[in-house]
Amino acid sequence: MPELNQLTAEWSAARILYPTYSALAREFVIDLTPCIDLETGVEQPPKESVEQARQWLQDMDERIQIHQLRQFLQTTTLVTPQLLQTLLLHHLHKEEKSPSDRDKIDFLLVQLFSLAAPSRLEDNSVTFDYVAKTLAPVLGPVDTAMPTWLAPLENVLQSAQKARTLNELLHGGILEQGRKIKVQSGENYFQPTAMIAFARFSFLVRRSFFRLMHQDLNAIFDGLRELEQRGVNTIDCRRAQFSAEEPILRLRMICQSWKVMFQAEYSSGQPLRMLVDLRAAIDDALGRGVAQNARAAKPSPVKKAAAAPAAKPAPAMAARAGAAPSAPATKFNSTADAVPEFEVSGNEWNPDGSSGS
Repeated sequence: MPELNQLTAEWSAARILYPTYSALAREFVIDLTPCIDLETGVEQPPKESVEQARQWLQDMDERIQIHQLRQFLQTTTLVTPQLLQTLLLHHLHKEEKSPSDRDKIDFLLVQLFSLAAPSRLEDNSVTFDYVAKTLAPVLGPVDTAMPTWLAPLENVLQSAQKARTLNELLHGGILEQGRKIKVQSGENYFQPTAMIAFARFSFLVRRSFFRLMHQDLNAIFDGLRELEQRGVNTIDCRRAQFSAEEPILRLRMICQSWKVMFQAEYSSGQPLRMLVDLRAAIDDALGRGVAQNARAAKPSPVKKAAAAPAAKPAPAMAARAGAAPSAPATKFNSTADAVPEFEVSGNEWNPDGSSGS
């Protein structure tokens, strides 16, 4: 009877996961033969079918990369608390867990907590005890005594929350420090106390990220407005992978598109770097940038429209994003060898509201 109950529970979980795994396979063109009994929705399969389903899910786990799971779950309408919890338990119950399993568990814990937490939850309310209580349905009761090896994580979190710009957060080594602690934890990561600590860390860093991204976008729009008031129509944006004489009107269109993308889709990698570099280019044009101050004797890169030739084509990413202010945002996939340490999802940031949750 215990074995029968276990097989029944395993089959029930597989039926919940199968539509999502199948959709992932279609989305990322993962070639895998369908699992027939799961495909047809058999309710009481023989033991052999459960074993086949187990192997099918295992094969899919090996093929699905963490960046694919992140992107899919943050853009699909299939996500429910039941799905996230089933996915999480599916990975937690594995006898042997790979680094990929660890990263997926880490992501799913944050997603599950984000879905359960109130939208206006203050940062100082996101205590270890609060996160532990929220995730208790999947992790069970957790020892609140923090192991000493996790102490550096709080220092990294404080550094992230003190970051004044997105550039400082992304390129100041803060995220790398958090990643290093996680990787070096090894098997200790899977202790419930550690998983709670890392989930809290990632959730709060994500919030800091959104605040700083919101701040950078606002600074860019303000800077473009100020430049126009000065009679400037083009600026040198080569550092952000645009042209040497990029029209301000086009930059505004691109940023409007980014605003939609960063609100509604998975975001990482090149678009964020371009956002950071574009703000720096605008600061330079306004005479506020570090590069501008360092070369005060040289001519300003700002160009007047009257002397400007037609703008050069921008890189493909910018061209797609900047087609029109109302154009739907383009998806930008991170690559498997450049997986971001943390990720963003649309329900975390309201560009027209207050910063934060």
